[in-house]
Amino acid sequence: MNQQLRDRLDAAVLQRLLKHLDSRKDVQNIELMNLAGFCRNCLSKWYTAAAKDLGADVSDDAARERVYGMPYADWKRLYQTDATPAQAAAFEQAKPKD
Repeated sequence: MNQQLRDRLDAAVLQRLLKHLDSRKDVQNIELMNLAGFCRNCLSKWYTAAAKDLGADVSDDAARERVYGMPYADWKRLYQTDATPAQAAAFEQAKPKD
């Protein structure tokens, strides 16, 4: 497989992941963090970092809007729920210890 095909496949997979996450707004970021070690916010940070690596200037807000499919503040208002005590405890437990 050549690099051009690999890059196109990687892009298609990211697009599918974003579409899947968009269809599962019920899945909270803390759940993703607790189960997978990353969340939508992580994806947006990776997006911004990748843009920088390629010499593009993509703001944090623009990257979040790409990942969330809408402005982040709107997504939080419409879909984010408070973490349960169990979710918060699992998150704290998983944090790396200094």
